[in-house]
Amino acid sequence: MRRALASCAGTILMSAADPKSVKVNVTTGTGMEIEWKDEHFSAYSFPFLRDACPCAMCNEEREKDGRQPGDSLKPVAGQLPMFKAAARPTEVKPVGKYAISFTWNDGHQHGIYSWQYLREHCPCQECKARRAMEAPAVGSKPN
Repeated sequence: MRRALASCAGTILMSAADPKSVKVNVTTGTGMEIEWKDEHFSAYSFPFLRDACPCAMCNEEREKDGRQPGDSLKPVAGQLPMFKAAARPTEVKPVGKYAISFTWNDGHQHGIYSWQYLREHCPCQECKARRAMEAPAVGSKPN
């Protein structure tokens, strides 16, 4: 049985969520680039990836704050922002053939970023627009 995954170009086979190539630019600090088997290209900044951490703790924090994966923390009204170093990985490791994991400069290391998760949260404008079209309208009620 073949499972399908929504993509920018419509429906693709799950195997297209596998990367053709992955480049993690740790030295330059620019982020990670993935070319997918269906020729789609995704570029993820390290701050985006840190804010999209899929671990249970980060997911719970995002849900509590009403944020989507990749959205940064919202500033608290009336509080001066504290300096926070830009997110950068100190270590990057493959997780089998299905994912990648990072140890971040803030010490966090619990997220396992599956290729499917990364593809579903591609930050390109085309994929953002597709997700916005697919998202249910807030406050809408079924007829």
